[in-house]
Amino acid sequence: MDRKTIIHDPEFGNKAEAFEAFDDIPTNPSRTDTIGDVIAARYGRRDLLKGLLGVSAAAALYGTSSIVAPRSAQAAAADRFNFAELTWGNDENHHIAEGYNADVLLRWGDPITADAPEFDVMNQTAEAQLKQFGYNNDYVGFWPLNEDGSRGVLCVNHEYTNEEVMFPGVGRQDRDGFAKMTKELVDIEMAAHGGTVVEIARGTDGKWALVKDSPLNRRITPLNTEMTLSGPAAGHDRVKTNADPSGMKVIGTINNCAGGMTPWGTYLLAEENFHGYFWTEKLDAEGKPDLSEQAEAASMKRYGVPGLWYNWGQHHERFNIDVEPNESNRFGYIVEVDPTDPAATPIKHTALGRFRHEGAETTIASDGRLVIYSGDDNRFDYQYKWVSRDVVTPENSVFGSTLLSEGTLYVARFNADGTIDWLPLVHGEGPLTAANGFNSQADVVIDARLAGDLLGATPMDRPEDAQPRGDGKVYVMLTNNSRRKAEQVDAANPRAESNFGHIIEISEDGGNHSATRGTWDILVLCGDPKIAEVGARWHPETSENGWFGSPDNCAIDADGRLWISTDQGGGWGRTGKSDGLYSLETEGEKRGHSKLFYRCPVGGELCGPYFTPDSETLFLAVQHPGTDGTKDFKGFERDSTFEDPATRWPDFDAAMPPRPSVVVVTKQGGGKIAV
Repeated sequence: MDRKTIIHDPEFGNKAEAFEAFDDIPTNPSRTDTIGDVIAARYGRRDLLKGLLGVSAAAALYGTSSIVAPRSAQAAAADRFNFAELTWGNDENHHIAEGYNADVLLRWGDPITADAPEFDVMNQTAEAQLKQFGYNNDYVGFWPLNEDGSRGVLCVNHEYTNEEVMFPGVGRQDRDGFAKMTKELVDIEMAAHGGTVVEIARGTDGKWALVKDSPLNRRITPLNTEMTLSGPAAGHDRVKTNADPSGMKVIGTINNCAGGMTPWGTYLLAEENFHGYFWTEKLDAEGKPDLSEQAEAASMKRYGVPGLWYNWGQHHERFNIDVEPNESNRFGYIVEVDPTDPAATPIKHTALGRFRHEGAETTIASDGRLVIYSGDDNRFDYQYKWVSRDVVTPENSVFGSTLLSEGTLYVARFNADGTIDWLPLVHGEGPLTAANGFNSQADVVIDARLAGDLLGATPMDRPEDAQPRGDGKVYVMLTNNSRRKAEQVDAANPRAESNFGHIIEISEDGGNHSATRGTWDILVLCGDPKIAEVGARWHPETSENGWFGSPDNCAIDADGRLWISTDQGGGWGRTGKSDGLYSLETEGEKRGHSKLFYRCPVGGELCGPYFTPDSETLFLAVQHPGTDGTKDFKGFERDSTFEDPATRWPDFDAAMPPRPSVVVVTKQGGGKIAV
C-alpha cells in the first residue's frame, strides 16, 4: 500500500493514524534473521505460530508459575504492587486506581512564562505559542532543585501536532494537499513542537503547580531555537547547508518522542520520525518522491525521507530537500538541554547515531561508564546502546560532557540460543569501510541504519523504550509489527502479524551495562490470553483488566518495579481498551503479572511515565486525546474534528477542543505510589 492510498483510506481517521500505517511499510531491505526468526529457532516455530509453547519453553519464559495448577488451585503469590486494580474500558474521561489523585498539571496552550498571554484557541499565533505549553506531550522528566524534592524542573517533549483538532475550520490536511495550511498555521505548528522546561513546586496541600515567574521556564522549538552539533558528524560536508556552511548550527528539534535525563540532571530529547517533516516538489508518475537526482538517495530511502506528512517545506526552504538536501542529515539525533541554564545552547550529539530514536534512557554501568539505550522505532529496525569511553566523574558530570561524544555506539544481535551480541558501529571495523560507502565515522553515525544492516543486527518489532535497571537488566518494549510474515518470525520476535507486541528482558553479562554480550528472554507476549491465535502469554493470575497491547514507554521506580504505558494508536478497537499505565512484575512467582493503574480518555496515548526520586509523585502525559480510533468509539463512531471531537478532555468546555496534558498522580493521604 503506497502513501497516496493510505492517506485516502477512510479507515484512518487522522494524519497520525495514516502516518503510522505508512510506517508499517519497512525501509529495511536486510535479509538478516529478524527477531521473529530467532525466537522461532529458540522455542520452535510450529508452536509459536500456533500461539503455544512447550512446557520447558513456558517455564523458561514465565517461570514455573505458568505451568502449575490453575489459579483456583494454587495459593496467590505476594503482590509487590499494592493497589486495587482499575477496571478496563474506554470513555471520554481518564481514570485512576482507587485511593489516588490524578490532577492535570499542564495543558496545551497554558501560559508558562510571566509575560505569556492566556490561551485563545480561536486566535492562535506562533508568538503566543512560543510562551505556552506545547502540543502532544510525550516524554516527561523531573530533576529536583532542593533537598526535599518539593521544587524541581519538569522537562516535557512535544512530539507532533493534529491539525484537525488543533485549528478551527481546518480539518485533516494531508488528504487535501495542505490547502488550508498557511505559513501562519505552519509556524504555530512549529512553535508547538519541541520541548518545554518549567519549574514546578509542591504546595503544603501536596499539590504540584507551575512556578510561572521562574527564569527557567522556556520553550525549545524547531521554529527559533538554535542548537549546535557535536561528535563525528559535526562540521562534516554532509551536514553543511546554504544557511549553515559551517555544518555546526541547526535550528530546532522535531518529533521528540521519548527521551531521558542524564545522571547529572540534563535533559535528553530523542528525535524520532524526523523523516515526515521533509518535502519535495519532485514526484514520479505514482506520486512518490523522485530521488533520482539526489546524491543522498540511498540514505534518504533507508530513512524514508521525504515523508511529506507536513508541508513545512513549502514555507521554510530548509525542510525542502530540493533546496537543502543535507538538512535531513541534521535531524534524527539525541539533543541535550541544560534545564537549569536557559543561556546554554542545546547540543545534538551525533556520536549517539542518527535514526528514529524512541528514547535515551541512561544508567551508570558497574564499571563506572555511562550507558544510554535507544530503540529505532520502525518495523524491522534495531536496538542500540551507547557506552562512554570514560568513567563518570564529578568533573565530567556536566552539560556537554564528552561522555556523550567519546565512546562506542553498539547495535544488538539477538541470537537463537538466548544470547545477545552488541556489535560496535566503528569506522574501519568489519564491513564499515570505504568500500561499502563509509569513509569516516561521520558516515557511520549519519547512516547508522545502513551500518546496522551490514553488521547483521536483528530486525525488531518496533523497538520503543528500553529501560535499564541497576542490576544489569534492561526491559525493551516491542510495540507491534503487523507486517511481519509467518516466514519472518524469529526467537526475539516470535509472532507473525503481531498487533499487540511483546517485552524482552536483557541480562547484561556480569550485571554490567557496558558489557558487549549478555542473555535475553521474553517477559510477556501481549494481547488477550483468552484468544489462542493471539498467542499471548501472561502470569496466569493476570485479570481481564490487567493484560494489554502495544507496550511503549516504561519506567522503573525506586523499588526496582517496572511500569508500562501503552500506545495502540488507531488499533485500540482490537482490544476495546483505552491506553493506560500498568504495573508489571519481573521477579519471582508473580513474574509476568500485570495490573491496570490508570487509563486515558478515548483516542489518547499514555506517555511518560516518570517518578520523583521519593516515588511519591508520578508524572504521566496524555497525548492526542480524542483523536485515534474514534470510529470504534461506541456512540460516536466518526472522525474527530476541532468542532466535533470525541471528547473535550480535560476541560470539558464546549468552546475548547481536547488538549494534550501532563497529569500528576499522588496517593491520597501521601506516601509512595503502590506501596
